[in-house]
Amino acid sequence: MTRSIFFNGRFLSQPLTGVQRYAVEVFKALDALVESGPIDTGGCSLVILTPPEPCSPLPLKHIEVHTVGRLKGNLWEQIDLPWHARRGLLFSPCNIGPLLHFNQVVTIHDASVYAVPEAYSTLFRLKYKIIFQILGKTARHVFTDSEFSRKELAAYCGISPERVQVVPLGREHILNVPADAGVFKKYDIGQKPYVLAVSSNSPHKNLVGLVKAVEGLGQTDFEVVMVGGTFSKVFQKTEIKLPEMVKRIGYANDSELRALYEQAVCFVYPSTYEGFGLPPLEAMTLGCPVVVSKAASLPEVCGDAVVYCDPHDPADIREKMLLTLRDQKMRLDLRARGYETSRRFSWASTALALWRVLKNNGCM
Repeated sequence: MTRSIFFNGRFLSQPLTGVQRYAVEVFKALDALVESGPIDTGGCSLVILTPPEPCSPLPLKHIEVHTVGRLKGNLWEQIDLPWHARRGLLFSPCNIGPLLHFNQVVTIHDASVYAVPEAYSTLFRLKYKIIFQILGKTARHVFTDSEFSRKELAAYCGISPERVQVVPLGREHILNVPADAGVFKKYDIGQKPYVLAVSSNSPHKNLVGLVKAVEGLGQTDFEVVMVGGTFSKVFQKTEIKLPEMVKRIGYANDSELRALYEQAVCFVYPSTYEGFGLPPLEAMTLGCPVVVSKAASLPEVCGDAVVYCDPHDPADIREKMLLTLRDQKMRLDLRARGYETSRRFSWASTALALWRVLKNNGCM
């Protein structure tokens, strides 16, 4: 009898934010490792189960994708999904999974709904708190992105640290797309040197702190480019009045983002809470000097390859940003350190670490 590992594919019907990015890249890497040989499924079938609603395609050769059930959204995830995965192990990669499927492995990326509750809508916060508490006790195994998040899940959810395995994220996605220089004409960027910031409108991303830092600059010969959507269904609405020198362009695709990283004088990321921090890793991968908060998981990811700032002090954010802008030698050093540090992370390593657990629990 062929054994099966099923994957919760609801992420394919959702907008591409951080957790959906994780799932997409993990499954692409897993499929590539099966193709090239490092992963032997031993006859175990790998199947992504998706809801009956529009889903993004994935270029996979060895992982099947099946549309199942009649429901949509949360109801599909809690009712249809566990029924169709009942004869195998289920891996839910995006924080949430069916509460009544006990043969399950789950990735919980961080504990931000507890640590920064003001960032989320009431319904979203309540749903995820309940699910984290239950899955933390019933899942066979829990993955998370950093040692910081492992400690946070233990503190807020009571999940024993021994049950949580840290598996860092990767970086290849930003290297696998060509840079789209059309983004500069599209948004009238590049006439001046620019500082890049990438994040959503969530309060813990601290765009308010960045704006206050920029307001104190006065007249400058550079501008600040902010990239990122608002995702109002998840995050509380935050109205931020932007100074004239700040240009907010909203969502940018990977090719546009690569071009922006590569041409930026530096990248600033003053977030107060992160379970991992993918944008600084992307910036380092592409040789962009980084100014980042000395907070949460960010020192764990960035090491000595960045300039650290105090996210609660706009004057310090401003000082570290100006220091980086004015010191070309420092920028060259940061570029070299960033390249070196980013090489420690890969989606192939992420997929291999996940596979060892999935295989032991689902195909043995």
